[in-house]
Amino acid sequence: MPRTTISTSGAPSSPLYAQGVEAGGHIYVSGTVGIDPSTGELAGSTIEEQTRQALANCEAILEAGGATLDDVVEVGALLHDPDDFPGFNQEWARWFPTDPPARYAAKLGAVIPGVLVSIRLEAFKG
Repeated sequence: MPRTTISTSGAPSSPLYAQGVEAGGHIYVSGTVGIDPSTGELAGSTIEEQTRQALANCEAILEAGGATLDDVVEVGALLHDPDDFPGFNQEWARWFPTDPPARYAAKLGAVIPGVLVSIRLEAFKG
């Protein structure tokens, strides 16, 4: 099955991994943090600010691949501090107010200065 790399200037990028990959109608978005692509800096110091930006980054990658948040079937959230889970959920509910996708959350293993959350997701375009 062929795969297509998805790339956009609307989200942070790295030469070490693809922002997203499409294969067989599925879009896989790499773990994305709350960096504002216009500044290259974290969008803020709170879990809500970083979650908001990380989801905006994921949305930009999905759009570059021809999908939307409505196509998301699974999300993985990695939190630096598990105590931030309520704040993460508060912002999450704004993005997925009804019929949310499957989701898991775990502790972020990598220590990245200032990063509170990393979000990866999978969407299905059908």
